[in-house]
Amino acid sequence: MSGTDGKPEIVVIGGGPGGMMAAAAAAEQGGAVTLFEKMKQPGRKMRITGKGRCNITNAADVPEILRHIPGNGAFLNSSMRAFDNRDVMDFFEENGVPVKVERGQRVFPVSDKAQDCVDAMVARMHELGVTLLCGKPVRDILTEDGRAAGVRCEDGTVRRADAVILAVGGASYPGTGSTGDGYRMAKALGHTVEKILPSLVPLLTEEDWVKEVQGLSLRNVRAELVVDGEKRTAEPGSEMLFTHFGVSGPIVLSMSREAARLLDEGHFVELEIDLKPGLTPEKLDARIQRDFEKYQRKQLGNALVDLLPHKLIPVVLDNAYLEMETPVNQVTAEERHRLGDVLKHLCLTIVGTRPIAEAIVTAGGVSGKEINPKTMESKLVPGLYFAGEVTDVDGFTGGYNLQAAFSMGHAAGQWSVWNSGKS
Repeated sequence: MSGTDGKPEIVVIGGGPGGMMAAAAAAEQGGAVTLFEKMKQPGRKMRITGKGRCNITNAADVPEILRHIPGNGAFLNSSMRAFDNRDVMDFFEENGVPVKVERGQRVFPVSDKAQDCVDAMVARMHELGVTLLCGKPVRDILTEDGRAAGVRCEDGTVRRADAVILAVGGASYPGTGSTGDGYRMAKALGHTVEKILPSLVPLLTEEDWVKEVQGLSLRNVRAELVVDGEKRTAEPGSEMLFTHFGVSGPIVLSMSREAARLLDEGHFVELEIDLKPGLTPEKLDARIQRDFEKYQRKQLGNALVDLLPHKLIPVVLDNAYLEMETPVNQVTAEERHRLGDVLKHLCLTIVGTRPIAEAIVTAGGVSGKEINPKTMESKLVPGLYFAGEVTDVDGFTGGYNLQAAFSMGHAAGQWSVWNSGKS
């Protein structure tokens, strides 16, 4: 089918970054595009990304970006090379949003306002003639003769289409509209949905002492996941934060996907923190001895002020089975070595994650094995395309997830028109 002007009719479900990019790309190729967004405004989750600044992409080369997408990054190879991070930066620059590159190659709008990025995408859609229907949730994707043929909305209205692009997000931050609807729609059409788990999410710990140091931020520490007694995943040189329930911060978020998966599989998971990664055990011991010499007339709790934040001193000493009140000049060599060992191997038992609703992204989703990685078209239902977090693709923080959504959305938009055979 096609519109009265002969243009292929394309329906996009979801007004997030992937959906808006898909709508713009499809319209650029000559499609008559309608975007359905369940919320009153598009881009709700995009507005809060990057702490409201919108980390739109990363300036590293494509192979490096793919390495930072542990959730099926290889699946994105074709779509990201066809529409890469330079294309994303150009898109926003050309649509009135100058960008800048910051630490870690993270790309932000110069204005530091996520709203500017959303506004630019909405303006581009309007310029291209996309029909944007907000407050209009879709209930089902319709098929005819095994092909996607349109959508049925919650109010019962039907919109026919030559192709349907599903870009409704995952299950994190449901207040932005990502409530897992896409998984239900995909399953109804025969697609496999890989198990949904939180990613980029704080971790819960068994130890109560984290409450005593909540709010404490550590920089330049090293952390490793220890699984059933064996070290597994290391995250060097980053920042972490203690909370009333456990741990958070970039270093923790980066390993949370793996921790969630391992816990789900029933493994015993610990987080081992090296508080002094720049020092070998020998150099650390020499440093401790210098501090002990400096504070030889003090109690042990007062002799570590140059080595540790005040809040962490009683925790470290307790883990080393040492007393705060012990005179420094009475600490034995064995006790000193025990202290050094804790400084290099402070352990926490991970017992869970915060709820998926609090996760930055969702791990799991529609299986990439059932999607053409070049076109984003379903291998099971012709005319059905996917983009964004609804798929089984997720990355670390740093602009990687938005880049993935933009690349997938652009591919889905273009190919939905080209494959309709009417462009």
